[in-house]
Amino acid sequence: MLKLTTPLRVVVFFFVLGLSSIQVFSQGVSTYTLEEMVARAKEISPASLRNKTQRENNYWRYRLFRSNYNPQLQLRGTLPSYSQSFSSITQPDGSIEFLEVQQNLMNLELGLQQVIAPTGGVISVNSSTDRFDNFLATSGEPQTRFSGVPVNVRLQQPIFAYNPFKWDKKIEPLVYEESKREYVQEMERVSMDVTSFFFDYLLAQVNFDIATQNLKNTEEIFEIEKKRYEMGNTFEDALLQVELQVLQARQDLAQAQMDLEQSTFAVNAYIGLNQYDQIRLITPDVIPQFEVDVDQAIQFAFENRAEALGFIRRELQAEADLARAKGERIQMDLNASYGYNNAAFTFTDIYQNPNTQALVNLGLTVPILDWGRNKARVSQAMANQRLVEYTVEQERINFEQEIFTKVKNFIMMRERLNVTQISDQVAQKRYDITLKRYQTGNVTITDLNIAQGEKDTNKRAYFSSLKDFWVAYYELRALTLYDFENGILLYTPDEE
Repeated sequence: MLKLTTPLRVVVFFFVLGLSSIQVFSQGVSTYTLEEMVARAKEISPASLRNKTQRENNYWRYRLFRSNYNPQLQLRGTLPSYSQSFSSITQPDGSIEFLEVQQNLMNLELGLQQVIAPTGGVISVNSSTDRFDNFLATSGEPQTRFSGVPVNVRLQQPIFAYNPFKWDKKIEPLVYEESKREYVQEMERVSMDVTSFFFDYLLAQVNFDIATQNLKNTEEIFEIEKKRYEMGNTFEDALLQVELQVLQARQDLAQAQMDLEQSTFAVNAYIGLNQYDQIRLITPDVIPQFEVDVDQAIQFAFENRAEALGFIRRELQAEADLARAKGERIQMDLNASYGYNNAAFTFTDIYQNPNTQALVNLGLTVPILDWGRNKARVSQAMANQRLVEYTVEQERINFEQEIFTKVKNFIMMRERLNVTQISDQVAQKRYDITLKRYQTGNVTITDLNIAQGEKDTNKRAYFSSLKDFWVAYYELRALTLYDFENGILLYTPDEE
């Protein structure tokens, strides 16, 4: 009878401890399919919540842009502007007197303002009132005076200048549309990430099951070898070899347990579960069968992806930068206003028989000698526009190449999955047969070890292929924003 050495006792102790933790681990286990895990990640995972918040941020940015083209009603004024001091007052004869001043000035203006997007001008309708109080007025001199503009129409119009309202109207809707498509793409990337976590955990779960079964089988083999050794049908070195395999199997089980717990923490953290919630995942053995045409995938990508809109938006932005550079060569502003104004000692009198108020001025700034500054600015903008065009053209080619490569990769992953699935079944069947033959003494322990190693390798290869397929599946959805399995778009442009 074999005696346990001190190192072996330590191993057995940790093995028993591991079994107790396994028992605790198996209590209160929640079961998830891949589809359920993806749905949960899209709903409440930190990554999905971040994407939803970013989508909301982009929505309010777009609303802010739209508000720039709506009428703006503003109330401006100073209430009050009080001052008390000694001021220098120039007298009629040119001398200066320092007199005490104690006065207050209040003004209010109500204006309705509208942007003229095609021209970049601003037109407004305004009404204002001013009140002046002189608290040191002498007897018989009115203390309060009023002035006001009952109505006034103003126009501020840049001429030959860059019009930000026109270009923003072209660019900002593309930016918003791009952001909505980016949201769908990011949610599909969440699907890819959680799928990767799902199969990392699933592989750890498979390794744990393999290690558990291998330990059981190795212990049974050890018992068989001990009986054969006692009967003189085997040698001691063969028995020690199996004993070492038992010890190694226990270490493998302990490592598999640790890997499984680490994978549990990683999955739980990503999908928003408590770190100590226990889960068990169901292998997605049913593989969706659908055809993916490369040309169709490329078409969907150019029609739906945010990057495709980004190509157009970047070219427009380069064109806008060139227009801004050209608009800065000559600065010319037309300011015009027409209305009525009046002054009176009472508030109501300023609206009685007001006088006509008109103003027109044209401001002009033309550089005469700038040492080539304007030319350099425009030339730089033109060069940048050409650079953007060439860069976008190359990125379009790379974009198309990426879709082509990913679709081919997806098709290859599905074919590889079929091969590894059959290999797994064949290796498992071969091991079962070899184990029975070993138990009857028809094969050696070496043959059994080889069969077991092939069984484990092919099992892991099958689950690795499963992971590659499903990650490629969700990656294909993210690249095209199209669900080839159900034949539906994942995003429609009219969606808010």
